[in-house]
Amino acid sequence: MTLTARPGRDEVTRLCAELGAAPPGDVVCEVGAVAPADLAAVDALARLKLAAGRRGHRIRFHGAGPELRALLLLTGLDGPLGNP
Repeated sequence: MTLTARPGRDEVTRLCAELGAAPPGDVVCEVGAVAPADLAAVDALARLKLAAGRRGHRIRFHGAGPELRALLLLTGLDGPLGNP
């Protein structure tokens, strides 16, 4: 799955529904376009991580820039992070 630059609540809700419809497994979420790295971005990623975990998925955020990686580390959402 791929997030847009400014993932809104509707986009996150849609992606969570897609996670719910998919069989449990590994999910790679491309976050390279997410900008700016702010609390709204962290909120979107936290919602996706929670939804994935509830449905038996293991989610990995791939392509995070240095600022977003730092925020994910501070919030505990960094594991596992894919390469930038």
